[in-house]
Amino acid sequence: FMSGIGINDLTGSIPTILFIVFQLTFAGLTAALVSGAIVGRMKTSAWMIFIIAWVSLVYIPIAHWVWGGGWLMQMGALDFAGGTVVHINSGVTALALALVLGKRKNPSLLPHNLGYSVLGAGLLWFGWMGFNGGSALAANGLAASAILVSNVAAATALITWVLIDTVKVGKPTMLGAITGGVAGLVAITPAAGFVDVPAAIIIGFVTAFVSYYAIYYLKSRFGYDDALDVFGVHGLSGVWGAIATGIFASPAINGAAGLLFGNPNQLTIQIISIIATAVYAFVISIILAKILDKTIGIRVDEKEEIGGLDANLHNESGYRL
Repeated sequence: FMSGIGINDLTGSIPTILFIVFQLTFAGLTAALVSGAIVGRMKTSAWMIFIIAWVSLVYIPIAHWVWGGGWLMQMGALDFAGGTVVHINSGVTALALALVLGKRKNPSLLPHNLGYSVLGAGLLWFGWMGFNGGSALAANGLAASAILVSNVAAATALITWVLIDTVKVGKPTMLGAITGGVAGLVAITPAAGFVDVPAAIIIGFVTAFVSYYAIYYLKSRFGYDDALDVFGVHGLSGVWGAIATGIFASPAINGAAGLLFGNPNQLTIQIISIIATAVYAFVISIILAKILDKTIGIRVDEKEEIGGLDANLHNESGYRL
């Protein structure tokens, strides 16, 4: 634990200690994303045990494969800021937990405070620039480019989602707009340090359709209850983003070339990284969840679920109305 690391040691151009803190935020965010799928029905004790085991057995190995000199990195897989490590990983883990837990009693509940949702999305968008731009590990042109294309992809996805909503339900929705923006941020994450603005527009446009289909058609078709659509928004937009990186990566940005720049092998490598991440995360997550379910149980009882977990498990409430 930090043995041999001094306060003046550098990783790239930044202090190694700062790099460690930066990487810890990725791990924490990924765990937080997973929690969105199990809202209202998982025991706190089971969740705490699961997430500690999951970070150790799933997140850390995948982060090493992709970023820490592991086999996917050696193969040449591209993931600038966490498309596979964070988003595909959390998305398929969320799906695994949702399948083991089963549906809520009322899975159709909508967000109860849209204003807070919009505020949260805005803070998320702002913070995302730190993740994507910060992954350049320097205040340089690559960081600026990553921030630019991240905003372009997110804005394109937001606008596209609003247009889809208008066509499908007859009116634009704010919930749809912020969902589209987040989907765009997810999709550009693996590609942020490798693609240019035209590619970012395409990535944002396509991912709106991908996540929209997952939320409104795929989820009902297969009957899983992913409360905050972690699989639909993060998992599948992450898959598209990783594929798009293999297609649109431009050597003018960061040296790596994708399919459109004469390197079809990059797309193959990206697909391998997607499959490896998804299969490993899903299988280990299912095993962990099943073990916990057979031992301590992972789902709260019906009375606690109906009464609300805040009140029944923690004797508190977020609101006094």
